[in-house]
Amino acid sequence: MSQRRVVYVVGSGRSGTSTMAGTLRTLGLHVPQPEVVADATNPKGFGEPRWVVDLHTELLARSNVQVSDARPRAWLDTGTTSGDHATRERVTAWLEEQFAVGDELVIKDPRAAWFLGLWRASADRCAATSSYVTMLRPVTEVVGSKQKYYGQMGAGSDQGAITRTAAWINIMLHTERATRGQQRAFVRYGDLLDDWTQPVFALGEAFDLAGVKTAMAVDIAEVHRFIDPSLRRVTMTWDDIGVPTRLRELADETWQALDALASDDSADTQARCDQLRVAYADQYADAEAFAHSTVVAQRRTAAADARREAAEQPPARTTARSGADRVPHAVRAMVPPAARRRLRKAIGRERPA
Repeated sequence: MSQRRVVYVVGSGRSGTSTMAGTLRTLGLHVPQPEVVADATNPKGFGEPRWVVDLHTELLARSNVQVSDARPRAWLDTGTTSGDHATRERVTAWLEEQFAVGDELVIKDPRAAWFLGLWRASADRCAATSSYVTMLRPVTEVVGSKQKYYGQMGAGSDQGAITRTAAWINIMLHTERATRGQQRAFVRYGDLLDDWTQPVFALGEAFDLAGVKTAMAVDIAEVHRFIDPSLRRVTMTWDDIGVPTRLRELADETWQALDALASDDSADTQARCDQLRVAYADQYADAEAFAHSTVVAQRRTAAADARREAAEQPPARTTARSGADRVPHAVRAMVPPAARRRLRKAIGRERPA
């Protein structure tokens, strides 16, 4: 009897998640259809099920969280939104439909990191084993790629780089924590491009993936055509990306800890990730304190704009018109006075003498 499995390809966007998902799909695992259509930012395809992307987009909007959100508390918000019974039932039902197509699924979407608890609980309900592949790519390359293909954020390029670097730290460290104790692997994007057979076939053995372990020569040849070393089109360094010194140090330390996990997923390295997560939360709290005056000023401006907009609107009627009031006067006049008095008495609107 075949074993149901779901492989979640996670990690920051622009870190090779699409390449990994496309590779596993080519070797026989099922990516639920339809997929997000390829475009100029990812010409070989995203490997993302459209249904999954739409679900995550909806849940993020309900949580008031961005795809790349730098706020440590954002994890609490998404956890609250996705923890309700109705959402779990919805995901469970969808997974059951996909298992009717294949026993080994690949779920990939950069937004998935926010909802890994939801997906694990739903897979458990389907009696499926959950496995996690976290793609690793140097933070400067991730941020540089986002700057190039997704455009700048805020008023200038430095603001975009700062926000995206902070979000990378937040997402990667919490993804590590969310997958801890589960069947997981960390794969360097550079290793995947240099010789994909080594990390991917290692995954096949570690996760007991029949699609990978029994791949035919024609499938392997197709992956060789699919993976192109030129996919690594952005190779920026800190010299190209301006961020504050302490944030840069935290990002470097986070990268070193995550990179170590690819070879040694040990308790010591995990403890280092815990320390970095606390350090990042502390630095973010400091940044919020520094920016408090700006936040207050923006709130006052928004409140003033709302009051001005309300003042420009015509005054709303405070009471709803009754059914009789909505009848034109010319029509009401056609009703005999005695009949009108009886109607008013019947509905409790009798006029005083």
